[in-house]
Amino acid sequence: MLGEKIRQKRIELKMNMKELAGMTNLSVGFISQVERELTEPSITSLRKIAKALDVAVFYFLVEESNSNRVVRKDERKSLKFPNSHLEYELLSPNLNRKMEMFMGHLEPGAKTCEVPLTHPGEEVTHVLKGTMWIKIDNDEYILNEGDTIYYFSSVPHQIINTGKEKLVFISTITPPRF
Repeated sequence: MLGEKIRQKRIELKMNMKELAGMTNLSVGFISQVERELTEPSITSLRKIAKALDVAVFYFLVEESNSNRVVRKDERKSLKFPNSHLEYELLSPNLNRKMEMFMGHLEPGAKTCEVPLTHPGEEVTHVLKGTMWIKIDNDEYILNEGDTIYYFSSVPHQIINTGKEKLVFISTITPPRF
């Protein structure tokens, strides 16, 4: 399913595996294994693939079921990356919008990514529960329940749960890139 979506998007863009590998700094063999469902990419690798194919990461991870305006709590699309302590729930109705909103759940001590990441656009993050340490370029902030931060997502950023309980936060990103 994930691998098939990557392959379909690559072919739709008339791109071969070697070209995708060159754009992502991943090996042709690795991309082939992902497309054939023999291995699952890390969050970092999937972000590289999504960027090269000019789609949001969620494009590969959720199924479009309808075009409702309302997202019911029990109908949220969620995903948990392999070997990760991070889980996302998509709060936006679908992926064909100009912004994307999701709820993140991060275990104590866990990071959203191993190294600060960048992507085009702007981001607003609001802490619902827990304590968030966020680094944006060279600036570091501690956010607690009820705090919100805005930043250009083209600036390297990383989130770590520095609290003793699960961190729950909402992020809105424009354009959708996740």
